[in-house]
Amino acid sequence: MRHLVRTAFVLTALLLGGCATQPQPLPPVTPKPLPPVVAPTPPVTPPPIPTISPNLSAADWRTLPGWQDDNLLAAWPAWLQSCSTLKNRPEWREACATAINLNPTDATAVRRYFQDNFSLYQSLQADGAVNGLVTGYYEPLLHGSRTPSTQYSVPLYGVPPDLLTIDLASVYPELKNMRLRGRLQGTKVVPYLSRNEIDTGNDPLKGNELVWVDNPVEAFFLQIQGSGRVRLPDGSLMRVGYADQNGYPYRSIGRVLADRGELPLAQTSMQNIKAWGQKNPAKLPELLSQNPSFVFFRELPASDNGPLGALGVPLTGERSIAVDARAIPLGAPVWLATTVPFSNQPLNRLVMAQDTGGAIRGNVRADYFWGFGDAAGRKAGSMKQQGQMWVMLPIGMAVPTVLAAPMASSAKIVKK
Repeated sequence: MRHLVRTAFVLTALLLGGCATQPQPLPPVTPKPLPPVVAPTPPVTPPPIPTISPNLSAADWRTLPGWQDDNLLAAWPAWLQSCSTLKNRPEWREACATAINLNPTDATAVRRYFQDNFSLYQSLQADGAVNGLVTGYYEPLLHGSRTPSTQYSVPLYGVPPDLLTIDLASVYPELKNMRLRGRLQGTKVVPYLSRNEIDTGNDPLKGNELVWVDNPVEAFFLQIQGSGRVRLPDGSLMRVGYADQNGYPYRSIGRVLADRGELPLAQTSMQNIKAWGQKNPAKLPELLSQNPSFVFFRELPASDNGPLGALGVPLTGERSIAVDARAIPLGAPVWLATTVPFSNQPLNRLVMAQDTGGAIRGNVRADYFWGFGDAAGRKAGSMKQQGQMWVMLPIGMAVPTVLAAPMASSAKIVKK
């Protein structure tokens, strides 16, 4: 053993001696670059929730543009629809009872009814401005099937069972008009799936399909309109309406196309966006994913009446509008003064505030319901007009200073 240790010592000495007599230069040491200094990410501050409240100024019937020219008989059925709900509210009860018992024979009688039973107020912006934006929407017709196929491959979904609706109003009163959506992930509540996650995921909503349609662009715009009809292979019609939404804010794909230089902003109508999609099918899925908002539907009873609005009554083509219910009481008669799309032709008529929409925000903001079908769609898709609005309240009713937005399902939730 001692012999082995001595041998190892001699070998070590020889090796060290060799190194001493033949030194090898060491390679230069290149210092590793220091990682870049990254400034800490500032906390994300959510945008303030805009506060909207009624701003109604007393007005004179004699100054109402076109008041003597409109055929008010065409608006009377829409007003009776409003009264089917408003008649149960004390401030509206008398005016609705008179309407229900009235047998209108001409527009003059109806005009006299409104002037005798209502006070007129112009809705003003917070800064006193009288003009605002008027857009249009409609009830589209799609083609689909209750079973999927190569022809019908785009699903319309019902409300998924894992979608949570969170109401924080009891803790944060300023959120009383907002509902948060999410889902459970373990023990945490996380945001619900975005459009991109739903469309490109591994069938995350499988089993929740109501119907399959043949066109992804038509399905996308159905979500914007909020309700529609689907013609099935046997010729029957299936009606679907808004049921819920995934909680993400709506983003206009028309503005995305404009920002990318694909379309001029003034030409981002629904029809032009559809035409762009037909010319650019490979780019279409990515474009649609830019809007993370996703709408879930429910099947409605088939009928010839219009889709249900937020008031809970069927909408009437060219006589119903969507409004910001924090600024204008739902159900109220409204005089809308605007113009026909792509013209200066006046469009002054009596309409009913029977619906709401996720992008309908402000005191002078209306979405005009054009009705059902392609002709209505062409008008709705191109309507971006300036307009003014007057609200009719029953005589003796206090002018509201605060209105709570409805939490009921709406015929539509988003708008371009």
